[in-house]
Amino acid sequence: MRALKEYFASAPPEDAAWAVYFLCGKRPKRLIRNADLRAWAVEAAGIPEWLFSASYSSVGDLAETVALLLPEPGTGVTPSLSELMEDHLLPLRRMDPMGQRLALLALWDSLEASERFVFNKLITGGFRVGVSKRLMVRGLSLASGVPADALLHRLMGHWDPTPEFFARLIDPDTDDTEASRPYPFCLAHPLEKEPSTLSPRSDWLAEWKWDGIRAQVIVRAGQVFIWSRGGELVTDAYPEVAEAAFRLPAGTVLDGELLAWRDGVLPFDQMQRRIGRKKVGAKLRKEVPVVLMAYDLLESEGQDIRHRPLSERREKLERLIAAEPLGGTLMASEIVLGATWEELLQARTESETRGVEGIMLKRQDGPYAAGRPTGLWWKWKIAPRSVDAVLIYAQPGHGKRSGLYSDYTFAVWDDDVLVPFAKAYSGLSDQELRAVDRFVRRNTLERFGPVRSVKPELVFEIAFEGIWQSKRHKSGIAVRFPRMARWRTDKKPEDADRLETLQRMLLNAPDA
Repeated sequence: MRALKEYFASAPPEDAAWAVYFLCGKRPKRLIRNADLRAWAVEAAGIPEWLFSASYSSVGDLAETVALLLPEPGTGVTPSLSELMEDHLLPLRRMDPMGQRLALLALWDSLEASERFVFNKLITGGFRVGVSKRLMVRGLSLASGVPADALLHRLMGHWDPTPEFFARLIDPDTDDTEASRPYPFCLAHPLEKEPSTLSPRSDWLAEWKWDGIRAQVIVRAGQVFIWSRGGELVTDAYPEVAEAAFRLPAGTVLDGELLAWRDGVLPFDQMQRRIGRKKVGAKLRKEVPVVLMAYDLLESEGQDIRHRPLSERREKLERLIAAEPLGGTLMASEIVLGATWEELLQARTESETRGVEGIMLKRQDGPYAAGRPTGLWWKWKIAPRSVDAVLIYAQPGHGKRSGLYSDYTFAVWDDDVLVPFAKAYSGLSDQELRAVDRFVRRNTLERFGPVRSVKPELVFEIAFEGIWQSKRHKSGIAVRFPRMARWRTDKKPEDADRLETLQRMLLNAPDA
């Protein structure tokens, strides 16, 4: 906090704007292909490709590997952050590969080792320093005197890292009602204990927890904007939602979930067909229609009502949705009934057949707060599906896991053949990872570049959230969010589950 405060209090606006940009998690579109970066680093270092690959495998980070392998730097003048971005990095977009090569070699030669490391990070887009967006905002708030919540709001949506933007950002009198700007999202904590330990059931509103794309729909100044939680403007990707939103009164902001929907929610793999598209044709709109399941009203008649109790916001939301002919494309989320925690627990057992992940619990008297405040929203998810599977492939991890075989491929039995169905890298302790790494090194059967085929001896419980058919996978099945729930040291490979187990799960999945 001290470092952030001191930096923002003294940095020139043109540098501070870029610092905010990167510390918010933003990054320019890829400036140089990783393959070219590697090739030019090999050339500058005067080493063979195999030695670069071996070094990369050991270090686990491309930017750091390049910085470590480059020869001694020259005596160039270090540019400021804004100069580096605007005079050197951004112009790379307009150069052909030969021009990029010459510019990159010259920059590497002029920077000292630690500067090269940061520079490479900015090129590769892997700039992480352990500072969250909210922590950065707190430091900027201390330096500028502008409240952190106001800064968070001003940082939503699209903006360019210019001195003019930074001046508006820290101006106490900046108007926060720009037509397209969304509000910072309110996020939930996972509920790890029994809900009865919270407070009386009557304090809480219960809704189904949908598995879609979190979004805000904004209707202002005769325009509609749809923002994803990741800060992407996705209006054109969901035209049916935008068309319905035009029927809402000006000065309306809804928070909800974009869902693939036809007489009920469709599997998430159908929603994936719509994600990331700039334009959506009539055929895809018909095959995968999308709705907004709205569960909060953040702005009403142009007034920010986030500070009002949820019960009041919810009542306004239901009246708004009921008053407009929205064609079923904008819906208010269903309230889950149950006067007691026991009754709500019974309702939660319907989650899988409804195609939801569980239940959301929200304080009836709570405001809509930015970030992930404790005690306002809880996600009470059902237990994930799981199978026991055999480890068959492993490859090295990256970052702090570099040098360890920590990324795994798992398989189940189809007759007497192991068929891969999922990759996972999370869920094990550091001690378990080191133990699996030792096993991989001692039991390698074949090598395919960085990937090792290993003896099929280790069994793990693999948990996942969703399942659907997939022509891209040999097993014919794909799963969502696979992770290692535990290492089944009590089981032998022949005790692992069979493909039929996954196929039965697929048959029981809603609308599979």
